[in-house]
Amino acid sequence: MTKRIIGLTGGIATGKTTVTNYLASSYNLPILDADIYAREAVSLGSPILGTIAQRYGEKILLPDGSLNRQKLGEIIFNRQDERNWIDNLIHPNVRDRFLTAIALSSSETLVLVVPLLFEARMTDLVTEIWVVRCSQEQQLQRLIQRNHLNREQAQARINSQLSIEEKVAYADIILDNSSTLEVLLKQIDVALKSTSKE
Repeated sequence: MTKRIIGLTGGIATGKTTVTNYLASSYNLPILDADIYAREAVSLGSPILGTIAQRYGEKILLPDGSLNRQKLGEIIFNRQDERNWIDNLIHPNVRDRFLTAIALSSSETLVLVVPLLFEARMTDLVTEIWVVRCSQEQQLQRLIQRNHLNREQAQARINSQLSIEEKVAYADIILDNSSTLEVLLKQIDVALKSTSKE
């Protein structure tokens, strides 16, 4: 049996969570999330967190010893070299977690949510690529509201990822989230049926 592995990606704040919530609740599909694996990789007491603290010093940690994500964000969203260093530290761990979860799953269809699917070179893990997109202004406004950022901070985060146009160029399925929720959900229904393996 060949598993159908959907690689779901898109720009930051384009609506990936909305898509995965629908796939999980309406289709009972297992969702494997790179962001969750990445957070667990730097959890309190983890070797990776120790390596990060060695590089940036105690200021990168909160009083309880856990990672100060805001402080790390200030570093990596403004310096590409530091972002690369962090990615090279965390991505192999995330890839291993995916491989283990895929191997252990009995489900015929799995959804891998990987915001940095292309940047982290994980396209080989999936059998098809879905890209969620919306207009640049919508993306910016959603990110500002969701993460309480100013316009410059939000733009820096968007710029740190591959452009949505580049992601769309590699997509098997494009989900346009610039209209209503109902329109988005219909696109998901069609995508699941149209590319499902016979």
